[in-house]
Amino acid sequence: MKRVVTNSSIGSNGGNGSTDAQAFADPSFSSAVILWQKQHGRHALPWQQTRDAYRVWLSEIMLQQTQVAAVIPYYQRFLSSFPDVQSLAAAPSEEVMAHWSGLGYYTRARNLHRCAQRVVAEHGGIFPRDPELLQELPGIGRSTAAAIAAFSYGVQAAILDGNVKRVFARVFGIDGYPGAKPIEDAMWRRAVALLPEQGVESYTQGLMDLGATLCTRSKPSCGTCPLAQRCVALATDRVGQLPVRKPKKAIPEKHTGMLVIVDRHQVLLEQRPDSGIWGGLLSLPEIAPGADFEATLSRATAALGVVASCEPLQPFTHVFTHFKLQISPFQIALERRLEGIAQANYVWYPAEKLADAPLPAPVKKLLLEVFREADLFA
Repeated sequence: MKRVVTNSSIGSNGGNGSTDAQAFADPSFSSAVILWQKQHGRHALPWQQTRDAYRVWLSEIMLQQTQVAAVIPYYQRFLSSFPDVQSLAAAPSEEVMAHWSGLGYYTRARNLHRCAQRVVAEHGGIFPRDPELLQELPGIGRSTAAAIAAFSYGVQAAILDGNVKRVFARVFGIDGYPGAKPIEDAMWRRAVALLPEQGVESYTQGLMDLGATLCTRSKPSCGTCPLAQRCVALATDRVGQLPVRKPKKAIPEKHTGMLVIVDRHQVLLEQRPDSGIWGGLLSLPEIAPGADFEATLSRATAALGVVASCEPLQPFTHVFTHFKLQISPFQIALERRLEGIAQANYVWYPAEKLADAPLPAPVKKLLLEVFREADLFA
């Protein structure tokens, strides 16, 4: 198998890519990973029994920042509805978002759909084998491109996801936050230099498996790790300190009021714009909570009808990656509903279809609870 390594993939740091490759090269490292993976790694995951680039790509996108157990039912449901890239590309965006609803990080779903359309339009429905071409597609970064190329085509390309960064930081005793560019660049050069001449699929899967099952963030299983004898963190009693955590920042809080406007066993939903949180999903209309809530509510519902009652519901918090959203919901019943909605992005949605609606997980949970408690499904 021909090794595919370019100067750009090794990275640059004053032109010392070759020096780094020589310093970082260690065939015994990849051999240990491959042997362990074949004997003790994961082999029964649904996307491991194929070289179909579509299925590999779908699993890699879903696995970004999401645990395997959560991904499996979504992966299987996606394949049932969209068995190939052509069917996914041709699907309406709201159908794709509905299938993704609850998995989180919804930008992935929008990029997934756009990527499928690009593969069909620009590559004849066949995912490229070149990692650099894969990186040009929406939602595919360098590590994901390498994983797709390795698992689908056997291309020797280096991955460096969060699990691999943790393994490298501990085994090689790398100080510094892995998300800092100088540290990450050095890790990339090491990742490329450590690529095996053969068995890249088992090696790549082995790195993922080690980070996910043994070299975990907390309570790692060092006693059964195939790299324990060479692990600098274990030898220096720094397993708990490596990798260095991201410097903490105060998590900002945002506040919003959500309006659960119910009438005739239907609830009013708003189509969110493609950009921003929960982009492309349906959600509840929102207003800024505050002292002038009644006036704001009156303006918000003026085009919908006459309000019969407005009751506050239990507030709750939803945590995003970069902030906390404090949500104050209000259940509103209409005395008389005006036919026709002024804004085209609003829709009256049947209560019995909410379970399968393309809603953010916390909004879906709220609505299902509201309708069950009020016995409004009948």
